[in-house]
Amino acid sequence: MSSHRSNTVHAGSLLPAFALFLISVAAFAQYPGQITKKTQDTPTLRAIGVLEWTGDLGKPKTSRLVPITVYDGQALQDGGVYLARPQPMALSAEVEYILEENGKPIGLYDIRSAGQEQGSWVGFGAWKPMPSAKPAAPKPIVDDTGFDANDDKPVLHRRHASDSGGSSGSGSPSTPPDPDRPTLHKKTGDSGGSDTSAGSGNPSSSDPDRPTMHKPDSGNSSGPVLHKHTEASPDTADGEHSGVADPDRPVLKRGKSGNSGAAVLPSLMGLPADMEQAVAVSDAKSRPEHPWTFTWANPADEDKMKEQMENIAREALGLKTLPHAPAPVKHTTTAKTHAKPVAPPEPLPLVDERFRVFELAYGSGATMVLSAHTDGPPEHQKFITLIAQPDLYGNVLVLFKNVTDDAHLDEAPRMRLIDAVDALADNRGELLFELRGATQRQFALYRVLRGSAEKIFVTSGGEYGAPASE
Repeated sequence: MSSHRSNTVHAGSLLPAFALFLISVAAFAQYPGQITKKTQDTPTLRAIGVLEWTGDLGKPKTSRLVPITVYDGQALQDGGVYLARPQPMALSAEVEYILEENGKPIGLYDIRSAGQEQGSWVGFGAWKPMPSAKPAAPKPIVDDTGFDANDDKPVLHRRHASDSGGSSGSGSPSTPPDPDRPTLHKKTGDSGGSDTSAGSGNPSSSDPDRPTMHKPDSGNSSGPVLHKHTEASPDTADGEHSGVADPDRPVLKRGKSGNSGAAVLPSLMGLPADMEQAVAVSDAKSRPEHPWTFTWANPADEDKMKEQMENIAREALGLKTLPHAPAPVKHTTTAKTHAKPVAPPEPLPLVDERFRVFELAYGSGATMVLSAHTDGPPEHQKFITLIAQPDLYGNVLVLFKNVTDDAHLDEAPRMRLIDAVDALADNRGELLFELRGATQRQFALYRVLRGSAEKIFVTSGGEYGAPASE
């Protein structure tokens, strides 16, 4: 009987606990975006964006910032939708981005407002120069040659302006004046027949006809007063009737406009041909500067690698070399037969060629990126982007190749390199590309590691760690 009673009590005590558990689960389901309280182990968020502008570097005519990704310590989130209320957190007012070029800061960009362009959020703000440290004030040079701190003998020092109580000859207690030294005194108005200072109005002036200036006095109207000359008009500036025109005539007056909202910043619209792009990084934690420049041991190796990648690009684009020139005509003479040497054919040009070399991690070697397209009308152009590294034998090893044309841009968009950027805050650079299609565009991050180029993030639905597709 006692055992049955204990079991009954135990089962009854579980019912309120189970009900409370269901309520907590339901409440949690209603707030899936709830942010827990930050602890010391919570990582610092790091946002990556792309600044696009027209005009000069540092002084753009129009500009906008496109959010790319936010790293929350575990995964790369889409910066265009992350914690949007309604604008994403990456475009909140007063968020500051550091603009980088090859890993080196070139300026700051402060977000002032945000809006949508073709369904995507972009930020508008102001470009500011990087702050420079003020030079330290030079320390005064003191000649202490032969000076003994334990010597009680008085020493003469040059007097500084900050140490003096007054100028020399002022009669200060610290420096008694010389009675025989001439001094300058300010003239006063009671100096006999001498000239008075301007505005004194002393009638005993040496020149009775000399004009004098008087300060206007509201109580004394006898003195001359200068007034601003204005042309006669039917209506006065303040709308009062001058006695000439219609008193009921409306008058326009210049004045300050009322508060009509925030200032309209010059925004960039569309994709103009002269648009420039730069990586933008926002991180609350200060991190050391990490340039991505690769230094070749032999400068000639860079030209060799570039030439090999150009040949690979021409072959992938179907650009064949020009046909050989006809064989030279041999001129037979009684002495010798002379033949002019034939110059090798010039390779077909690659239009808008861009070649860059990065060191994406300390001691990782060279990572090369080449992009170009064929000549001709836009509807007949073909585009190529190559990511490669030198192999053990000094040849080009292609890690990634993207070839497309104008008719297939929506299926295989054109890849345009923006720059290298440390998106994961691990001192390793990723390659940031713009994927430009015929009607839309995205941005993607590629990580080069262990002889492969892997796409780790793409905006608008991409997942972290997704494999690259050629």
